[in-house]
Amino acid sequence: PFVVHALNKLPYSKLDSKSVGIREGVVFLTYNSLIASSEKGRSRLHQLVQWCSNFDGLIIFDECHKAKNLVPEAGSQPTKTGEAVLDIQARLPEARVIYCSATGASEPRNMGYMIRLGLWGPGTSFAEFNDFLATMDKGGVGALELVAMDMKARGMYVCRTLSYKGAEFEIVEVPLDSKMTDMYEKSAAFWAELRVELLSAATFSGMEKSASSQLWRLYWSSHQRFFQHICMSAKVPAVIKLASQAFMEDKCVVIGLQSTGEARTEEAVSKYGIELDDFVSGPRELLLKFVEENYPLPAMPEPVAVDGLEEIQRKRPSATSETSLARRARKVPKWNAESEDESEWQSETDTEPDTESDDEFQICTICNSGEDRKKLLQCSCCHHYFHSSCLVPPVVEESGKDWSCDSCKEKTTEYLRAKEVYDKELQQRYDGALERKVKILNLIKSLDLPNNPLDDIIDQLGGPDKVSEITGRRGMLVRSAGGKGVVYHTRNTKDVTMEMVNMHEKQLFMDGKKLVAIISEAGSAGVSLQADRRALNQKRRVHITLELPWSAERAIQQFGRTHRSNQASAPEYRLLFTNLGGERRFASIVAKRLESLGALTQGDRRAGPSLSAYNYDSSYGKKALVMLYKGLMEQEPLPVVPPGCSSEKPETIDDFTLKGRAALVSVGIIRDSILGNGKDSARILGRIVDSDMHDVGRFLNRLLGLPPDIQNRLFELFTSIFDLYIRNARLEGNLDSGIVDMKASTIEMQNAPK
Repeated sequence: PFVVHALNKLPYSKLDSKSVGIREGVVFLTYNSLIASSEKGRSRLHQLVQWCSNFDGLIIFDECHKAKNLVPEAGSQPTKTGEAVLDIQARLPEARVIYCSATGASEPRNMGYMIRLGLWGPGTSFAEFNDFLATMDKGGVGALELVAMDMKARGMYVCRTLSYKGAEFEIVEVPLDSKMTDMYEKSAAFWAELRVELLSAATFSGMEKSASSQLWRLYWSSHQRFFQHICMSAKVPAVIKLASQAFMEDKCVVIGLQSTGEARTEEAVSKYGIELDDFVSGPRELLLKFVEENYPLPAMPEPVAVDGLEEIQRKRPSATSETSLARRARKVPKWNAESEDESEWQSETDTEPDTESDDEFQICTICNSGEDRKKLLQCSCCHHYFHSSCLVPPVVEESGKDWSCDSCKEKTTEYLRAKEVYDKELQQRYDGALERKVKILNLIKSLDLPNNPLDDIIDQLGGPDKVSEITGRRGMLVRSAGGKGVVYHTRNTKDVTMEMVNMHEKQLFMDGKKLVAIISEAGSAGVSLQADRRALNQKRRVHITLELPWSAERAIQQFGRTHRSNQASAPEYRLLFTNLGGERRFASIVAKRLESLGALTQGDRRAGPSLSAYNYDSSYGKKALVMLYKGLMEQEPLPVVPPGCSSEKPETIDDFTLKGRAALVSVGIIRDSILGNGKDSARILGRIVDSDMHDVGRFLNRLLGLPPDIQNRLFELFTSIFDLYIRNARLEGNLDSGIVDMKASTIEMQNAPK
């Protein structure tokens, strides 16, 4: 048998050296190890290549989707993992390669590292990967199906997927109750007002363009996460209801989500302490953090650090008057240009000149006399000399080197007065902006916003004693024994380390000691929670997806936690969505990726769970969006009657159009908006930039920030136009349906195949 060596346990020396002594066997390493290097600069990649000199053995890239970002979208950089996977294949040209993954190619771009497939490069139809990628993008899902079938036919591709036979998929729509609807409407109004406030504050503070761009990037990303949290919280009662129903049917429950809210919880604990009145509200903490760190404030006046008037005077430039210079020039006719420059340099650097030549120029500016030079006073600001007796009033007390004449004092006083007025104005502007910021923060604290869904679900299902948490967070808030308040606890115990806490929780679930498991992507990777015939808990799993993952790869990975081989029963999947149009954004992304994933892995876009009804991010979706925008901007008539309107009552359509435009202004889709004049006095004028006209994802993202009523009406209008385009394409025979099963009562072969 071959010995398996874990590379991360070995030193960076040569593997076949005397100190290490590995001449044959199997070397196992993670992708993180592949890109690792020592302090002296030796890399694991170089170590492997050196050991595998003239290697014609096998390299298996398991979970190869980790290298998928070798060819990222525009504006991003390739990942180190993708570059390392490509590099080791190039350095070991004789090696055999196997790419192994359940989600290796959810879209063609992710295949960039698979250079051994022979689909592009010399001797193929595509000189480079980018040529292959462009053709696949142009051909759509149908082209991916053809590639997969061709690879299978040539014997270079094996794909076996666990059948979903027996598994049940149900999309559960969760309507918002009256309390949540009210909360959502107030939140949408607040974000719209916050946007106007930030626009005003950014202009008032004179924010630079780069800082302004960063502000709005953070604003929209926070905006999206905020409403995503709200949508999750709206589904918590439905999760509790479905879980309770499963228990009554003698089943157990697995709840899948992506975000645990750990960051917001830890921030709250660090601010307020480990004992809190209630669970942390993720949306509230997110809003507080955004405003606290990003609200634009004007420049604050710099305090003047002076020890009296003399300090300011020394810092001021010379205030020499032209009259005094003229008098000095007439009194000393032998003063040439060279000596003038020299004396000026000396006067700036030497406060006590001791040369005889300098004494010649020590004359009183008032009486123009050089008598009693030892009694002359020199101004520290203009550097002129004065007899103490010539001054009015005379200077009786002995003055040091910081003495200033009356003329310089007056000029310094004017400067200080002007600066005081300016600083006062700056301070008032700063204080006013700071006061507005504090008001906004206090308003956020007063908003009625939901708690962290993960903590809420665990609490309502019986607490940590009843629920297995398999996530990446290190601590959690737990209801106090008396029922009042919550306390922060770390998840590990004396008997279970932090590294093993998830495996411990998983075992409690598989043994039936806990009948609910909550999983996140970070904590559940590689975990099997199916109704395994070897486990004590063989009850059927009800897998509730509270939050659909952003990508098809993650969706498949999450579904795969409860659907694996050797299971006593297939799981029931419950995919939860609110009745908000904007939340279809998340389903749209995954639906698109699931179709291309099925096309690439099995040559059939219908493989795996279907969410095709939610795939709006397609060519038809983009056409529908352009038509919706043009209709609302009254550039072209809408092809369908908007929801809640009647073609017999044009005023209802006009009213909807006006409300739709106002809604798009509030979420930043319509820019540079103004109210019209004259005939257009009731219209909102503005523009939609070209990049937004075709961006379905952005449209669905921004919809989330609108009140439920107008949000759903806009989404319904969009889907109506979308369905119209699909119907027209089907009637014209242009709809790409992919692989179609031809069914007939009898099938006869008329001629022999050519």
